[in-house]
Amino acid sequence: MTAFDYQDCPYPVSGLKQQAHREAWQKIAQPGNWWTGSERIAIVQATRDAATCPLCSARKEALSPYGIDGRHSGHIELPDVALDAAHRITTDPSRLTGAWLQSIIDASFTFGHYVELLGVAVAAISIDTLHRALGLPLTPPPDPIPGAPDGYLPAGATIDVAWVPMLTPQTLTEREGDIFLGAPATANVIRALSLVPDAVRLLHSLAAVHYVPTDLVRDFSSTGELSLSRPQIELVASRTSALNDCFY
Repeated sequence: MTAFDYQDCPYPVSGLKQQAHREAWQKIAQPGNWWTGSERIAIVQATRDAATCPLCSARKEALSPYGIDGRHSGHIELPDVALDAAHRITTDPSRLTGAWLQSIIDASFTFGHYVELLGVAVAAISIDTLHRALGLPLTPPPDPIPGAPDGYLPAGATIDVAWVPMLTPQTLTEREGDIFLGAPATANVIRALSLVPDAVRLLHSLAAVHYVPTDLVRDFSSTGELSLSRPQIELVASRTSALNDCFY
């Protein structure tokens, strides 16, 4: 079966979504700046395993998730710190803290590792959540593409209003010059992934088919490819954000 063909879906799924999902899977399979293709696919699997992880369930029920130790269940193919981050991001993101992040950053798990992990997790969770909503089985992860991460670190990234170093439109270099789509300013939720430029590109590509294209967000007459009206889109988006305890 071709990945993301949606033949068994009881609802129509546009060709643009199919294409975006296939391209996202291909990008995830490739080596990134900080993780190999195999590791990036392991991050996808970790986000899936987190749903049935007893440790994550116990932490979710606890007054504070930081007082409960243990080992995560499922595929253990990542360093412990990365596996724990992937599970926490998936199951309890509203209680992540800057102090927690600072406590896990070191020479082997840098801000770059964390931001790339976050970008892969966000992409996988968004695709998988759509499948669950449509009553479809999750698509198997792709085969990893061999190669080593290149360790690219944008020179202009600094910590300002977030926990991680970020770029501004004024600090972009040629290599990442497209990630803010030429705008003089951009949302912090997009800047948050800018330490890993390909994570921003992946976010843009999925947002364009799951929501509206990033460059049209402030055009309230735009509905992208969706058949809902823009007020309906924003109602669904804001309700979903509230249910997920989204900061924004």
